[in-house]
Amino acid sequence: METAQIHGNASEEPMSNARAFALHLWAFVLPLITLSYWLTAPHTSWASLLWTMPIWILIYVDNHAKIDTRQPREDIPSWPFNLQVYALFAIQIANYVLLGVVASHYSIHSIHDAIETAAAMVPVLTVSGLTAGYSGIVLGHELVHRRHPIEYLMGRVLLMGVLYEHFATEHVRGHHPRVGTADDPATARFGETRDDFIRRAIPAQFKSAWHLENVRIGAANMKWYDPRLLKHRVLQGVLAELGILTSYYVFFGWIALVFFLAQARTAVYLLETVNYIEHWGLSRVGKKVMAVDSWDTDNGFTLYTLVGLSRHADHHAQAARPYQKLRYFPETPKMPHGYYGTILLAMGRNDKYIKVATRELKRRGLGPFRNEAEKPQPRSHLHPSLRGARDAREAAERRNAEEREEQPAATALRA
Repeated sequence: METAQIHGNASEEPMSNARAFALHLWAFVLPLITLSYWLTAPHTSWASLLWTMPIWILIYVDNHAKIDTRQPREDIPSWPFNLQVYALFAIQIANYVLLGVVASHYSIHSIHDAIETAAAMVPVLTVSGLTAGYSGIVLGHELVHRRHPIEYLMGRVLLMGVLYEHFATEHVRGHHPRVGTADDPATARFGETRDDFIRRAIPAQFKSAWHLENVRIGAANMKWYDPRLLKHRVLQGVLAELGILTSYYVFFGWIALVFFLAQARTAVYLLETVNYIEHWGLSRVGKKVMAVDSWDTDNGFTLYTLVGLSRHADHHAQAARPYQKLRYFPETPKMPHGYYGTILLAMGRNDKYIKVATRELKRRGLGPFRNEAEKPQPRSHLHPSLRGARDAREAAERRNAEEREEQPAATALRA
């Protein structure tokens, strides 16, 4: 797939492979914080609340981190980074299991027990949920793009841990071919709020994944009793997720089941917020995916703590490229902060996020601000609340053009 020419910072030499590996070890920070929380649990109510502090520290560091535009070396090896991925996978599986083990000790038999249990829910929603969004989904995302069947299966297993296994199908075979078009449910439209996007995207992506699997196994409208459904990956994922939920209830109890559902919900909403900020307002021109069809951030902390997620443009250019080899593109629209800060902005101050993102698209001439000589953005790719405004603007432009054409004729008649 053709992409725009890549330009690195000419004044910066690619870092050594050893230093690149050392920096990517930052990816263990968040999973190990969560693992430490579970290994030292159960906690008192105040201690549980204090465990959320590392998240705010990470956000602060991300908001003040330096940019890193260095390109990876061409000879960077794969095996040490593969080992890192496998280790992160093992830690996340341990976090899932320990969640159930620890939650099984909580109860609501007394007021004191109920307070302790409610306080424990706070780090479950934040620390555990954020880690599930990272190690469960971001890492799973890295693995489902790989060609080795075992690695692909590992990615699916991680996604099952947040009840979102269908992402493996929809993201790879749906989102990537359709990114930046009105047919892609994971591309946020210009003017669309985060809440509107999530309400639209979550069911639409599941529906798309189900249809893609129907087509893959040979029948777009098969009956529920068709034996080919046994090969249906999305159905396999749903059944596996139901098995996980049942196991949590049977082995760890109903409180553990609630904790598991809470961390999964946080992870999924984080994922969809990431989808929201990665393509908001962008519309693809032509069939080829270009670097400018994705938002990037040059934040170094995001780059090394989130296994290369920040270089999203190159990921869409070559989806099978491993995270340590993702390249920097200067021409992409840039997020106002790293992922931590931008996610928080999109969630907490969505109106401000939209203003900032609109200003960046206008500055770069992207989305609805593309050069008029280029292919215009389809009306259907705008959020419905903006279509009327666009129609009115286009009608006004047509009237102005007609008036300009009529002026010479009127002048001639007066003469």
